[in-house]
Amino acid sequence: MAAKHYGVDFVGQTEWMARGKERVVGWQAPLAAHAGMHALATLGVALLVKPAFWWIALVDFVVHGLIDRGKTLVAHRTRFAMTDPRFWWLMGFDQFLHQVTNVALAVLLVLG
Repeated sequence: MAAKHYGVDFVGQTEWMARGKERVVGWQAPLAAHAGMHALATLGVALLVKPAFWWIALVDFVVHGLIDRGKTLVAHRTRFAMTDPRFWWLMGFDQFLHQVTNVALAVLLVLG
């Protein structure tokens, strides 16, 4: 799940998704596409490991979208510069929440 996250969040994310999901308006389609890529990758993992748990892809879609939108709303309100350590704390917290989600989904697949 961590490798899936890296591949989708960093390697596979297009500039349209990355910039678009951060907009004040018009963010819905880029964010849905980005979260949808995560959901599809999670679906692939679930189908390989435990096909009956296909539905965790929907959970990943919703949770990933909420985390990313939440980070964007905080970033818009705080307007931390990239040179401000708080900017990186926010980015790190975003990635922490994604990895907690990945661990929870992996646990569901293994123990569920």
